Amino acid sequence: MIKSGPVRIFVNLKRFDIPMSRGGLCPTDDPAQWIEEVIAETVTLGLGRRDGLDLVYVLPESLLISARQAVDRHPPENRTGIQIGCQSVYRQDCSPGGNFGAFTANLPASAAAAAGASWAMVGHSEERRDKLGIISAFDPTTNSNPSAMARAAETVDTLVGDEVSCAMAAGLDVLLCVGETLEQRGDGTFSQQQPRIETTLRSQLRRGLGSMRDFPDRAVVIGYEPVWAIGPGKTPPDPPYVSFVARIIKQITQECAGVSLPVVYGGGLKRENAAGLGGVPELDGGLVALTKFTQPLAFEPVELDAIVQRFTDARGDSR
Repeated sequence: MIKSGPVRIFVNLKRFDIPMSRGGLCPTDDPAQWIEEVIAETVTLGLGRRDGLDLVYVLPESLLISARQAVDRHPPENRTGIQIGCQSVYRQDCSPGGNFGAFTANLPASAAAAAGASWAMVGHSEERRDKLGIISAFDPTTNSNPSAMARAAETVDTLVGDEVSCAMAAGLDVLLCVGETLEQRGDGTFSQQQPRIETTLRSQLRRGLGSMRDFPDRAVVIGYEPVWAIGPGKTPPDPPYVSFVARIIKQITQECAGVSLPVVYGGGLKRENAAGLGGVPELDGGLVALTKFTQPLAFEPVELDAIVQRFTDARGDSR
């Protein structure tokens, strides 16, 4: 099956801003130099000029400027498909004549844009978990009471929607991450779980995309994260599960935003699952983090190239 539309690959390089000597993942003691080398190799491999491929490096705040400068050093024709994104933004922002930015310890969308980002990843499962952790520290019943848990999740969905709005207002495109936890999916057969999965996704998408119609020029991609399947020893969903979810997401976004948005798999696109996921008709790409999962953990552009090729081959695209 040959699909139309670009393959959208997001690369979330979390904790590559910290050298291994300090407990992070960067293999050198100079993370800024490392990201410059990653960008250079990405360009050398031709990933920035491949027809039908949009590649976004999603980076910690401290690497944004170095990455943007590294991309800009290369001829435009060799880097057209490479963009830089940030790992979420704050739910408020600066404005001319308004708040000048008294948001200590937070990243306003305008700051991300000024640093060179053109995308913002919002609502990642780790971000949602952090927000839920703050709520549960105030009200421990959100860890056990189903009604309180649901209200807490809806609150997080609303806060994420505020972040999406700030990102788009600042001129950033958005990767909005959504997905169900084990508790939200519940027990039973897949057919019994489907209504609960849809209810969770509908809440996250409706609240997350509430302001999208106000920014018709902004691109939005939905990243599906099966939270229950992420982590060592977890079993990832099979293609029929992902197909169902991606189809539901497209239906919901059509209803609440007036457009069927692209969906990428956010549970970890890697060599082992790239071909299977590339064969899911409803998927438009994926979210990559590591490319090497044995110690030392690593990200390597040459492995990213292989992942992209496996996905596009299964999708029916040509290099």
